[in-house]
Amino acid sequence: MRDPRVQLTIDGPIATITNKHVEKHNAFDDPMDLALFDILGELQQRPDIRAVIWRGEGKSWSSGRDVGTIGNGDQALTHHELMSRGHRGIQRMFEIDAPIIVAIQGWAIGGSFQRALLCDIRIAADDARFMLPEVGHGVIPDTGGVGRLFQMCGHGLVSDMVLTGRRLSAAEALQYGVVSRVVPAADLDATAREMAEKIAASPKVTVKMARKVIRHLAEPEIIRSMNDEVIYQTFINKSDDYAEFRTARAEGREPNYHGS
Repeated sequence: MRDPRVQLTIDGPIATITNKHVEKHNAFDDPMDLALFDILGELQQRPDIRAVIWRGEGKSWSSGRDVGTIGNGDQALTHHELMSRGHRGIQRMFEIDAPIIVAIQGWAIGGSFQRALLCDIRIAADDARFMLPEVGHGVIPDTGGVGRLFQMCGHGLVSDMVLTGRRLSAAEALQYGVVSRVVPAADLDATAREMAEKIAASPKVTVKMARKVIRHLAEPEIIRSMNDEVIYQTFINKSDDYAEFRTARAEGREPNYHGS
């Protein structure tokens, strides 16, 4: 049975994915990941779907990973295997014929923000905020979105967000091209629906070919970036510095890093 905290509804040619873990600001855990990947797999098999909206209930689109569940996942899988499963799952969106519009309010953090970056279009409520906090937790972003962010914004902003955890406001995200529109929060769902209906009303083959042109420009670099992430995150997970990071945090002392 699919986890009910990620839901799929179909209304004519438009599908809507809804994050529905409101009490945790739609933070994702492993069962929610599997539900999302299952939904993306279903949409791969639905040629009748012409546009997809990905939205969230409550105050935030998604606050990233539910940190309270880290370490409680499938213990039969190694860290490398979990990452590879996640990459395979989210790459299903590349094979969906319909464009995906992400409607973001409140927080879009970490891996969830990266997943939004892999979609076709992002629009934001004026209260939206974006953040990549992974380095502050001793790891690197590993969901593929950094490659897309680099394509959008270039080296400087990506380095600032990744290395310092800088928060990006909705207005800044619009300035840098991370989102294409900023609207009042009350208008977010209606705007996403209007955009989806306009896409769905266009000739299907034309939309498909236009997306292929854009995808061929962008996706090879994204796939290479994701392959690097699997290797480097696995190395970090087994490194002395990461072990020191966790030990020092547990003991409430300053860490002593050696770069290995």
